[in-house]
Amino acid sequence: MHIVLVHGAGGSDRSWSLVTPLLDAEGIPYSVADNPSQSLADDVATVTAMIDAADDDVLLVGHSYGGAVITNAGNHDRVRGLVYVAAFATDEGEAISDIADRYPPAEVASFMTRGPNGEWIGEDSEASRLALAWDVPDEIWANRHADNRVSADAIFTETTGRPAWASRPAWYLLATQDKHMPPGAQRDMAERAGATVEEVDTSHAVPHAAPERVVAIIGRAVESIGA
Repeated sequence: MHIVLVHGAGGSDRSWSLVTPLLDAEGIPYSVADNPSQSLADDVATVTAMIDAADDDVLLVGHSYGGAVITNAGNHDRVRGLVYVAAFATDEGEAISDIADRYPPAEVASFMTRGPNGEWIGEDSEASRLALAWDVPDEIWANRHADNRVSADAIFTETTGRPAWASRPAWYLLATQDKHMPPGAQRDMAERAGATVEEVDTSHAVPHAAPERVVAIIGRAVESIGA
């Protein structure tokens, strides 16, 4: 089974920098997406090309906005399952903004501003770290400018097609202390997707705060699929 890791909005391939060494240690083959996050359709196309290039069946793993990407790319014939890591499991005709509007504003909203093109820009301060990402390791926080990028607002407003979770098994790692995405919203999406749910007591930055839990749920998904 080949794992494809898909980062969230504002992230990059470095979003998985603490997960990939653990996959290497277990001999699990993987690829890591590095999406511009300017268009959901473009990011889905990039991940679809990665699935085509894999030398085995694929398990898709998405964090945050990456959940919307794998929900669409996961309809590829070679995808065997989906793992959502505090991620958006969108439904057909639904955008991430539609989900966000159904719940009270998350704490992250008080640290966000709009750029000239409507893009969301996060406040870069110690206060925001303490409120939103207190459990991100110091070395990761220190490199945040090199590892992150500004995402276009379009990724939050473009709608999903047929959701892959409707025809493939799904797993959901729910972050109980998430200040970006309400845990209640995560639970509702996981239930709708029929996902097997596991909880982790972290911020939204699960791949950096608890990489071993990400690898553990990947392992259980692979074992369940039988690959």
